[in-house]
Amino acid sequence: MLTLVVFLLCAASSVTASAKGGAAGPRLNNDQLYKFSYSTEVLVDRVRGSKEGSAGYRISSDVDVNLVWRDPSNKDDQLIQLAISNVRIEPASQRSKKKNVLHGSTAESLLGKTKLAALTKPFFLHLKNGKAKAFYSFWAEPATIKNLKRGLASLLQMQRTTGKVIENDVSGRCTVEYKAVKGQVTRTKVLDTCKTAETGFTTRSQVLGVGRKSSSVTTFTLEDGFIHSAVAEETHSLAVNSRRSAAAKVVSRQTLTLVGTEAGPLEAAGTDVAEVVKSIDAKLAAVGIIADKIKSKCKSCPTLFEHWQSEQKQLEPASLSKATAPRSFLALLQSIRTASKDEILKVLQSASKTSLPQVVDAVTSAQTTASLDSMIQFLNFTDAKGLVLQERFLYACGFASHPNERMLQVLLDISKGKIGSAEIKESTVIIMGALVHKLCQKGGCNLPAVVEVKKLILDGPDSTKVESEVQMYLLALKNSLLPEAIPIFTKYAESEVGAYCTIALTSLQRYDFTLMTNEVKHAVNRVYHQNRRVYEKNVRAAAADVILSSNPSYMEVKNLLLSIGNLPHEMNKYMLSKIQDILHFQLPASNVVQHAMKDTISHNYDRFAKVGSSSAYSGFMAKSADVTSTYSLDILYSGSGILRRSNMNIYGASNGALLHGLQVAIEAQGLESMIGATADEGEGDLESFAGMSALLFDVQLRPVTFFKGYSDLMSKMFSMSGDPMNVVKGLILLTDHSEVIQLQSGLKASAEFQGGLAIDISGGMEVSLWYRESKTSVNNRGALVVTGNVTVDMDFMRVGVEVSYETEASLDFITTVQFSEYPFLVCMQMDKTTFPFSESVSKYESISSGKSVVSHKRKKQLVPGSEFPLHQENSNMCKKVFDSSW
Repeated sequence: MLTLVVFLLCAASSVTASAKGGAAGPRLNNDQLYKFSYSTEVLVDRVRGSKEGSAGYRISSDVDVNLVWRDPSNKDDQLIQLAISNVRIEPASQRSKKKNVLHGSTAESLLGKTKLAALTKPFFLHLKNGKAKAFYSFWAEPATIKNLKRGLASLLQMQRTTGKVIENDVSGRCTVEYKAVKGQVTRTKVLDTCKTAETGFTTRSQVLGVGRKSSSVTTFTLEDGFIHSAVAEETHSLAVNSRRSAAAKVVSRQTLTLVGTEAGPLEAAGTDVAEVVKSIDAKLAAVGIIADKIKSKCKSCPTLFEHWQSEQKQLEPASLSKATAPRSFLALLQSIRTASKDEILKVLQSASKTSLPQVVDAVTSAQTTASLDSMIQFLNFTDAKGLVLQERFLYACGFASHPNERMLQVLLDISKGKIGSAEIKESTVIIMGALVHKLCQKGGCNLPAVVEVKKLILDGPDSTKVESEVQMYLLALKNSLLPEAIPIFTKYAESEVGAYCTIALTSLQRYDFTLMTNEVKHAVNRVYHQNRRVYEKNVRAAAADVILSSNPSYMEVKNLLLSIGNLPHEMNKYMLSKIQDILHFQLPASNVVQHAMKDTISHNYDRFAKVGSSSAYSGFMAKSADVTSTYSLDILYSGSGILRRSNMNIYGASNGALLHGLQVAIEAQGLESMIGATADEGEGDLESFAGMSALLFDVQLRPVTFFKGYSDLMSKMFSMSGDPMNVVKGLILLTDHSEVIQLQSGLKASAEFQGGLAIDISGGMEVSLWYRESKTSVNNRGALVVTGNVTVDMDFMRVGVEVSYETEASLDFITTVQFSEYPFLVCMQMDKTTFPFSESVSKYESISSGKSVVSHKRKKQLVPGSEFPLHQENSNMCKKVFDSSW
C-alpha cells in the first residue's frame, strides 16, 4: 500500500511539473535518424494573381534530424541536430526556358561554394516542452544562411495540446494559438503581435495609408508523438486604402515530410545542453532563433548624383502638371533615403534655380537624418530672398509622413533664431503646430521638444498685441488640434477682431463634437445670435457652421431657424441654403433639423422664401467601394453684391476615416466704397482687404493676402493682370509605407508603398468697375502617382512585384458676380477636365549573375470631364449671366 501511495504521489508531481513547464511537444527516439524532404517557396504577385503567374522560387532539400541529447529527468528537454543536403533552387511553377531565370543554374552556381557549404553544415535546436530554448549555429555564417536554418528549425516547434502561448521563432516573439485534434495540430500565428528588431513606418492618415492583411497557419500531422508532416502557409497582402486594386501580396509556403527512418547516432553524454554543444564543436554558439537583420546592397545602382541627372528634366516647373514629375520625385526620394549628407548637398548645390524647389521637396520628404542635416546646412533663414525654398522646406515638414522629434526641434531652433522674412516666421510656427499633432498621434506628446512647442503656441495668443502674430499662434493651434487649445479658441471666438473670431471658429469645427462642452457651445451661440456684440457676417456664418456640425440640440437648431428673417439679406439666404444642404446631403444634423422644422413658427413660407445670391451646397465628386470623395461650396455675399466669403472643401472618406483633402477660402471686406454701396451692419469700418487661405491634407498653410488697405487696393486695381496668385505649389509625399516582413521560412520581404502628388493651387480676384462685375477663381492642378513594391531580395536572387497607378487632373472653381442691379447675378462653376488614368503591374526575377526576367501589364483610360452639379438656382443664374455677357 505504501508503495502504491508513493507511486501515485510521484505521478501527480510529474503531471504538475509537466503542466508548469508547458504542454509536451514532439519527441525524438534515441539512436534513430529521421529523414525528411523539405521545401520552402516564396511567391509575389497581385492580390488576385495565380501561382502560375507569380514571380518566385522554391528551395528544396533533404533534411536529416536526430536526437543528440535528452535531459534524463525530462523527456521533453531535447537537443536536436538538423542537417540540410541535396539543395535545389528552382522556379515555383512551370516556366518556359525563355521565362525561366533559373534555367541552367544550380544551387552552387547561385549560392556559391562557401554559402552552400554553410547551409549544409549541421546546426542544433534545443527544444524544451516543444518550445525553442536555443538555436545553435556559427556566428561566421552569412545572415541569409542562418535565417534559412532558423526557418527550418522553427517548423519543429509545436505543442500537442490546445491553447494560446507566446513563442519565439524566426518571425520574432509572437502570440500563437494551437488547436489539437487526434493526430493533428493546427498552429495559427497572430502576426500582428510579432515583435522584431526590424522597424518601419507608415502614413498616419487612414485614407492615404496602406492596409495589410496577414495570416500564418501551420498544420502538423503526428505519428507516435513525432511530426510526420508539417505544412505552413503564410500570406501578407498590402493594398492602398483609397484604391484597393493597387495591391500586392507575398506568399510563403513550407513543407516538411517524413520519408523514412534509419539507425542513427547514439545520444551524447553530458549534464546540460551547453556542455554537449561545446563538446561537438567549440565554435558553435547560441545565435538566437529570431532572424538577423539583412541589409541588401545594390551593386549596379547609380549614385544619387547620377540618379538626379537622369531625373532632372522631369522636375522642372514645366513638367509639374504631368505624371512624370511625381514618378521622378518618388524615385529620387528612394535614392535620397540611402544617401549621405554630402551626396545630398552635392545635388542641392548643382540643381538649377528652377528645379531646386522640387529637389527641396524631395530631400525634406525623405525624412532621414542625413536629409534633414543637409537642409539645415543648405538653407539660410536669415536671407529674405530665399523665401520660396524656405517655405517649400517648411511645407514638406508639415506634410511629413513620419516626422520625429528632431524635425520639430529643428523648426523650433529656426523660430528662435533670426529669420529674414516675416512670412517664413509665420509659416515656421504654423507648421510646428502640424508636427505637434502628428507626434502626439504617435504617442509622443510628452517628448521634450513637443512639450516646449505646446507651451509656446498655447501661451502665444495672449503674449502679443501684434495682430499678425496672434493669428500665427491661433493657426498653429488649429494645426495642433490640442484639446488644451479649445478654451483658447472659445475665448477668441468672441473677440472684437473678426480675423481672430474666424480662425477660432473654423478651428473648433475641426474637433470631434464630443469635445464641445456646454461652455464652448454657449460661446458659439452667443457669437451667432450677437448676444454681447455685433459681429461680421462671415464670423456669424462660421459660428453657424460650428453649431450645426457639433451634434446640435433641438433648441439650438430651432433658434437658428427662428433667426432667419431677422438677418441681413444675404445672411438670410446663406442660412436657408445651409439648412437645405444639410437635409439634401443627409449630413449628421439632418435628423434634428427635420424635427425642428415640424414647428410652423420656425418653418414657414415667410422665412423660407427669402431671396439672395449666397448659397451652400454639397455633392459627391466620386464614389467607389474604397473611397468616397465629397465637395462643398459655401458662398456668402455682402448686401451690395461683393463677395464676402467663398469656401470650397474637398473630403475623402475610407473605412470610417475622414480626410480633409482641401479647403480654399477667399475672404474680402471693405470693398463697398468702390461701387458707392452701403456696408452691412457691423462692417462699416472694416479696412479694405482680400486674401486666401488653404488647408491641404489636414494641414493649415499660411494665408496669402491679395491686398490690404485702400491704397494697396487701388494700386492693384490698376496693375491687376488677371493672373491668379499661387497659394501652394510643389511635390507632396502623400502615401509613405515601409516595412520588412520576416517570413517564417527565414526569407525576408520588403514592402514599399509611396504616393507622390505634384500640385499647383492658385487663386485670384478681379473687380471691374466699368462692367460692374467681379470674378474669383480657384485653380487646382495636380498629377498623382502611387507605387507599391513587394520584394524578396536574397543574396543570390531577387523577386518582386510593383503595382502602380497614375493620373493628371485639374479642377477649377470660378464665381462670377454682376452687381449692376439687385438682386445681383451670381454664377458658380466647378469644372473637372477630361483626364487620363492608368494602372500597371510589373513582376521581376533576377539572379546575382545579372540575368533577369520581367513581365509588365498596363491599362489606360480617359475619364471624361464634367461640370459638378450645384443647386438649380445657380444653373438659372448662370444662364442669365452668360446671356447678358453675350
